Amino acid sequence: MNHQSFINRERMIQHVEDLFRVSSESREEREIAVKLKEELENLGAEVFVDDADKAVNGNSGNVIAYVKGNKPDAPPFLLSAHMDTVVPGKGVRPIRNGKVLKTSGDTVLGGDDKSGLSIIMEVLRTLKEKDLPYGDLEIAFTVCEEIGLLGAKALDPKRLKSKDGLVLDSEEACILTTKGPAAVRMDVDVIGLESHAGVAPEKGVSAIKIAAEAISKMKLGRIDKETTANIGVIQGGAATNIIPNHVHLKGEARSLEPAKLKVQTAHMKKCFEDAAKKFFVKTKGKKITGKVKLDIDHDYTRLNLSKNSQVVKLGIEAARELGYSLKEGATGGGSDANVYNLWKIRSANLGTGMRDIHTVKEWLDLDDFERSANLVAQMILLHAVH
Repeated sequence: MNHQSFINRERMIQHVEDLFRVSSESREEREIAVKLKEELENLGAEVFVDDADKAVNGNSGNVIAYVKGNKPDAPPFLLSAHMDTVVPGKGVRPIRNGKVLKTSGDTVLGGDDKSGLSIIMEVLRTLKEKDLPYGDLEIAFTVCEEIGLLGAKALDPKRLKSKDGLVLDSEEACILTTKGPAAVRMDVDVIGLESHAGVAPEKGVSAIKIAAEAISKMKLGRIDKETTANIGVIQGGAATNIIPNHVHLKGEARSLEPAKLKVQTAHMKKCFEDAAKKFFVKTKGKKITGKVKLDIDHDYTRLNLSKNSQVVKLGIEAARELGYSLKEGATGGGSDANVYNLWKIRSANLGTGMRDIHTVKEWLDLDDFERSANLVAQMILLHAVH
């Protein structure tokens, strides 16, 4: 069976261009959610928008849809992509140049993850139009993935019956991501002691010096092939003539190995604590040191799928039947697949053709885009008969 060209390439490209023009930065997904809900209902799906908007402080919940299959004996299968984009994502003007869709250079394109949304919609249209065999499908279009997988985390797992699934949210269609990191987020408040910088600097404890000392001692960036860490936000100080008494920092650590993540997190915590103790003043015989308050949030668990998982087997077999190359891969990024696997929905992450994501140079490889859609459709057909 070979369905290498059975999706409507031009229709899918037009659809994704339309989605690109709909602004949907994180927490502002309502317009695209309404559009997708209507499209799903027109395909006969039962559609529900949950109340994740309350949990994420946004203007839309997740769009959840149930598509009745024509193979009642086949188990349900989950397809998922996220609706939000990073900034700057307003007023996107997609430009088609041969086999590439790119931005005007003023915004991101939004291929992350509107390419995933369009692939899922095109596959659903194709299955129905061609009356191909497929089991029940569950669709999850999530909000606020880009700011911590918040939409997926707020989704009620009881709404999903699938045991296997596919997330469309990575770059190359020839890679099925089966391993991804667990992550920790840190919110850190460094507390010093304010004083006049010109009149009495010796009476102050600089929160900025404490933060600088901690960061200078910290292992950051690429720790090893499985572990990364970063301090991404630092805010503090009020004026040049005041010894600053407060600095707020945000950071993260990620690793494919939970034990390594634990070690890196402890290291970063100790750097802050040691730095706070190093700086002090003595007033009336009393020693006043800096202080730190750390809020450490275990952001998401790792993705660690076995090569014997059903979704991996489906991907490999589908690629073989289509004459495509497909290999398993690991990533340093998190995705909604991390959340679904925590719920025992065995989900891999397939590339869609997006490139240079999170930059104004972002582009979409249209051949890869088509390959990904064909792979998804073929996987669903195989899932219905296995």
